[in-house]
Amino acid sequence: MSQRPRLLFVSPRFLFPADQGGKIRTTQILRGMKGGRFEILLACPEPAGAAARYADDLQAICDRFISWPEPVQGPLYKLTRLRHLLSSLPVSVAGDFSTEGSRMVGEALSREADVVVFDFLHSMVLAPELIAKPSVMFTHNVEAEIFRRHAEVATNPIKATVWRQQYNKMRSYEENSLKRFDTVVAVSQRDADAFAAVPEMGTVAAIPTGVDLDFFAYREPGATDHIVFTGAMDWQANIDGIEFFMDEIWPRVAHKRPDARVTIVGRNPAQSLVDRARRRGLPFEFTGFVDDIRTHVVDAAAYIIPLRVGGGTRIKAFEAMAMGIPVVSTTLGMEGLDVRPKEHYLLADKADDFADALIQILEDRELGLQLSRQARQYVEEHFSSQAVARCFEDICWRTLSPGEG
Repeated sequence: MSQRPRLLFVSPRFLFPADQGGKIRTTQILRGMKGGRFEILLACPEPAGAAARYADDLQAICDRFISWPEPVQGPLYKLTRLRHLLSSLPVSVAGDFSTEGSRMVGEALSREADVVVFDFLHSMVLAPELIAKPSVMFTHNVEAEIFRRHAEVATNPIKATVWRQQYNKMRSYEENSLKRFDTVVAVSQRDADAFAAVPEMGTVAAIPTGVDLDFFAYREPGATDHIVFTGAMDWQANIDGIEFFMDEIWPRVAHKRPDARVTIVGRNPAQSLVDRARRRGLPFEFTGFVDDIRTHVVDAAAYIIPLRVGGGTRIKAFEAMAMGIPVVSTTLGMEGLDVRPKEHYLLADKADDFADALIQILEDRELGLQLSRQARQYVEEHFSSQAVARCFEDICWRTLSPGEG
C-alpha cells in the first residue's frame, strides 16, 4: 500500500481521563502505535466539550477523532438502567447502545477503514450486522467470568439470582460476539486459552500487560505504616474488595499496627464505604478522582489488592511494582500476570492470611525493600508499555495482511 492503512478503533467510552485500568491500557497502546504502521481513527462517545478539553491527549493517541454525544446520566440513572434487566442483552452491554454512534461507526467502517478494532465487548452494540473488513476484538476480561464470580460471593439471595441471570446472558453474548472477529486479543494467556476453547472461535492472541516505566518512576517504600489502594471506586469489584478489607482484614492489622492508615485513590467512592469508615473512626482517606495518583502513594509502605471478583489483569499491580511499593494481593488480584509470590509480591486469599502478610511487610522493612527492588527489575525487563504497543500493532497488521510479519 502506498499510504498507511487506516485502523478504525471503536471504544464504548471516552478514553480521558484515563482513570480506569481498561482506559489506561488502551491509551498506552494507542500512544505507542501513533505514527507507526497505521493511520489511527478513534471513534467513541464524547461528553460535552471533552474533545476540546483533552485535545492534546487525543492528538497523542490518534490521527483523527470521530465522536457522537455521550448521553448525560441523570440522578435516576441507576434506577432507569434497571429497565435493561428485561433485555436479551446483559445490562452492562445494553446501556452502551447509541443510534447515532452505531450509524457513525458503520459509515466509518464502510468508507474509511482498512481494519477495525472494537475495544471491549461492550462496543459490539455499535457494530453493524456484518463487519465487512478485517476485524479485531480487544477484550480486557472474560466478561462472563466476572458475572459468575459476583454471583458466587453475593450474600443477598435476590442479588445472587440477578447476577446468575446476567451471567447466563453475558456468556451467550460474549461467545457469539467473539466468533464474529478474525482475531480476538486477550490481556493474558489464561484469558486467551479460555476463548480459544470456544468452538468455532477464530484466531486468539494474547498481549502482556504493560506499564509506563518513565511515568511510574521507582522510589524505595515509605518508612511509615501507610497502606494504599488505587482503582475506580464506582466499579463493583473494587467496592467488594475494599469492603472485604475494611470488615475482615483491617481489624487484625490495626491491632498489630495501631498507627497504620489507608489511602484509597479512585473516582466516585461509594458513599456507603465512606460512611462506614467514618462511623467506625477508621483512618481511611478516600481521595475521589485525582489527576495523578503518584502524589497520593509516594510514601506508601504497602499496596493492597484485596479483590475477590473481577477479570482480565490488574494494571494497578504493575504500576505499584514499578513505583517500588510492596504488594499484598489475593490470587484474583494477580490473575493473568506472570509474577511469582514471595519474589515479586506476597499472596494471601483468606482474611487472616492477608492481614498477616500486610503486617509482615510493615514490620520487616528489609523484606519490603527486597520485594520492591525485585518487582521493579522484573517489570522493567518484561512489561514496558512500548513493547506491548508493538505487540498489539503486529497483531493488527497480521489480521489485515495474513502471512505478513
